[in-house]
Amino acid sequence: MESTPAVISFDNTEFAFEYKTSKQLKKARFLFSMMGKPWIVKLGIKLAPWSIRAKLPVKGIIRKTIFAQFVGGETLEQTAPVAKKLGEYKVKVILDYGVEGKEGEENFDHACDEFIRVIDYAATQPNIPFMSVKVTGFARFGLLEKLDALMKESEGTLMKRYLIAVEKLNPGEKEEWHRVRYRVMRVCETAADKKIGVLIDAEETWIQDPVDALTILMMDIFNRQRPVVYNTTQHYRTDRQQFLKDSYAAAVERKFILGAKLVRGAYMEKERKRAAEKGYPSPIMSNKESSDRDFNDSVKFCIDHIDNIALIVASHNEYSNLYTTQLMLQKGMLLNHPHVHFSQLYGMSDNITFNLAHAGCSVSKYLPFGPIKDVIPYLMRRAQENTSVKGQTGRELGLIKKELARRKP
Repeated sequence: MESTPAVISFDNTEFAFEYKTSKQLKKARFLFSMMGKPWIVKLGIKLAPWSIRAKLPVKGIIRKTIFAQFVGGETLEQTAPVAKKLGEYKVKVILDYGVEGKEGEENFDHACDEFIRVIDYAATQPNIPFMSVKVTGFARFGLLEKLDALMKESEGTLMKRYLIAVEKLNPGEKEEWHRVRYRVMRVCETAADKKIGVLIDAEETWIQDPVDALTILMMDIFNRQRPVVYNTTQHYRTDRQQFLKDSYAAAVERKFILGAKLVRGAYMEKERKRAAEKGYPSPIMSNKESSDRDFNDSVKFCIDHIDNIALIVASHNEYSNLYTTQLMLQKGMLLNHPHVHFSQLYGMSDNITFNLAHAGCSVSKYLPFGPIKDVIPYLMRRAQENTSVKGQTGRELGLIKKELARRKP
């Protein structure tokens, strides 16, 4: 039995940045300094997408700065050296084909083929156990929206409401939805064959119900022997802890392993704005404390039922990660328990990722890849996040400066 450390500290910058050269750290210091200035971020968010569309020669600047910090490469093959470097420090990789919002059946089929290519590639690598997919990569947003609205009109369990809603679609829409299910099935089937986990991303509340139903259907098929498919629950939503418990009850009843990736959430402003415009109660927690409490309570629920739940703690919150390890140790679990995994975004919170890895936890970086023009929406969200999340940029910057000072002879 492996020994477990008495204390995990996220202040250890030597472990956090061991994989980066001083030159790389100085680049990161400059970037986070810029992201600490909201006016620069606002300007960048407007100018970067426009510059790409106008074919201005800005790709080189983007590639060397924000792209290099947060993205693994423009192609799948370019992620290899990044994954190899992370692997040297016992950090795994979740691959994400970061192309968003391309509608049309041809694009959906192409995305499906790309996701399968990612799985085939991941299966050849020693430290890529997971890949991430968005159902909006396979399905028309309007169709998901209609299904969701039909589900909300119905009563009963999630699956009952889903079946009623599908029946209410017109023949053309039913055929279209059949193609969506087939694409998701192809991806999950390939992943099951190749022993790669599929993490299904969360979406906006007004399209989430059919995504949840589809994900649970896939778990029912593929999570019988081991976890293959994971659903993502956003715990800044008021209803997700109950949904997690309901999903667990369904897993026990249907005898499959629940794959649960817990996040706080990504669409807060958009959700509140839409709720206000359409006059329904906001689905978002009223304050950060409620969201934190719900997230941590949900982690505890998963750890308490870990025999039947495969948990991914996808969080940049230091306390939540530490709390998970404390719960595990209290239960006498090994920190590399096969049903518990931690993850942070590439380019952020290295102090959490690498200190968890050093302590023996199973941990990964979420590594997007794709052409610069296609990953611009992802990059703009990262820039916005680092400006709006209270203290995030300051924390990153402080740790980088601390490590650079430590390295000075």
